[in-house]
Amino acid sequence: MDTNPPLGFMTEHKLLLLPFSFMTRCYSLSDLYAGKMHAFLFRNWKNRVKGRDWYDFEWFVRHYTVFNLEHFNQRAMQTGLAGEEQLSTRQFKALLIEKIKQTNIDHVLADVRPFVQRPEALAIWSTDYFIQLVELMRFE
Repeated sequence: MDTNPPLGFMTEHKLLLLPFSFMTRCYSLSDLYAGKMHAFLFRNWKNRVKGRDWYDFEWFVRHYTVFNLEHFNQRAMQTGLAGEEQLSTRQFKALLIEKIKQTNIDHVLADVRPFVQRPEALAIWSTDYFIQLVELMRFE
């Protein structure tokens, strides 16, 4: 949970039914996506990867979620991981592709496999698969 998020995000009210009915305020999906991709690119775990980040990236693309690049840029600047200049869509994609190429997909699979109900669904996961997902991203 980000207790000090940068400005420029939208929230929405959602109804949850379990364990009882209640309303909650949460990030819009496009801003949640931006936060997830910030973690995906800049999470500093040395040689370890978080497979859930990769799973979530696939989920957002598969659900045609629009990515809020402006909010991503604000997060990157707030954490000191980007300069003053905002990344363009092309620059963001290049950064993401480079991260994908540098990551050992076997490590990603090993980390996420215990949490997936149908591990055979991960058979398609490869460097090329994730690069193709980058090309399928939708931007605001």
